[in-house]
Amino acid sequence: MTKVYVTGIGVISAIGNNVAENHESLVNGRTGLARDSQYFNSKYTKSHPFGEIKASNDEIAKAISVKDLTGLTRTDLIAFKAFEEAIQDAGLTSEFLSHSETGLISGSTVGGMVLTDQVFEDSNMRAKSTEFLESYDYCSHTLRLTEYFKIKGITNTINTACSSSANAIMMGARLIKSGRAKRMIVGGADSLAKFTVNGFNSLQILSDELCQPFDQNRKGLNLGEGAAYLVLESEEVADTEKIYAEVAGYGNSNDAYHASSLSEDAVGVLAAMEGALAEAGVLASEVDYVNAHGTATGNNDLTEVTGFDKLFKSIPPFNSTKSYTGHTLAAAGGIEAVFSLLSMKYGELYPSLNCSKAIEPINELPIIQFHSNQKVETVLSNSFGFGGNCTSLLFKKA
Repeated sequence: MTKVYVTGIGVISAIGNNVAENHESLVNGRTGLARDSQYFNSKYTKSHPFGEIKASNDEIAKAISVKDLTGLTRTDLIAFKAFEEAIQDAGLTSEFLSHSETGLISGSTVGGMVLTDQVFEDSNMRAKSTEFLESYDYCSHTLRLTEYFKIKGITNTINTACSSSANAIMMGARLIKSGRAKRMIVGGADSLAKFTVNGFNSLQILSDELCQPFDQNRKGLNLGEGAAYLVLESEEVADTEKIYAEVAGYGNSNDAYHASSLSEDAVGVLAAMEGALAEAGVLASEVDYVNAHGTATGNNDLTEVTGFDKLFKSIPPFNSTKSYTGHTLAAAGGIEAVFSLLSMKYGELYPSLNCSKAIEPINELPIIQFHSNQKVETVLSNSFGFGGNCTSLLFKKA
């Protein structure tokens, strides 16, 4: 069965508008979380930190090739930005993109509902403009990308909450391995929206302080926005000089425990990680680093470290990069896959911010200092969604 390689990456998040800026922020331990958001309007922006992209819609629009911006939401714009960086990084021409064996799988939960007030106005037939009527669903950004870049291969949009873009990566890799595609662009995009902020607030898991993933005194998560895409190619067509890593394994499980919580015995978390290791033919002892889901909520962090404790005899270095970007929902798996690949490329481990006291009874602290010149050749990246949808990706140095 063919191997699947990552040959291009693109990202935009609260810590940078491209891969280079994101990498610089990770190296310097610089968070993108802050109060008083400039572009996102909510009654909570004064009291709660958010991971807002440091660019207006107009500024993002100027950085992409699309000229007709009619009906494009912020989710669409950031998706185009990350997508274009990824395909340029991989050197994909329009001929490659429009080939029948090139496809697109993207994840989103918010989609066009980033325009929460506009959705309300339209649904009550009070809107002054109907420009966004076809933009509100979660798949509109995928349709826009597909249309603009004339993608003719397999396309799909995944909404499995916070594991969406991780599942997009898994699905893309499986399509290539099964011979249904030669190239897949995979990832996801989500923007800050009143719809999701109010929803998470109703669950009482939004923190009014900077989030503290894996800290005993964590109070909850900070929401963020972002987009990331990876270009996956089969070994038959990949340019060997552009390979970041092999997508060697993936595992998906659903513990079916609760609508918004994971089973505390980590049955789903453990099954996803074990599935990724088994698919890759890798032992737990060979994992050099884990990019954890790490939302800084009481349930998630305890469950995840419980899974680590059950899987590993000695827990490898792990962190939560959500302490930089906030929880970007469907985009999280894609963004954190890019960060995992940066760790591999540069041999670096980035500190998990705001953590000082390990969670009892596991008592394992994440990475709390920047480390360079590290052996980072086998990486697990975890993404867990509502309903217990757990996904682990295993990247291996090619």
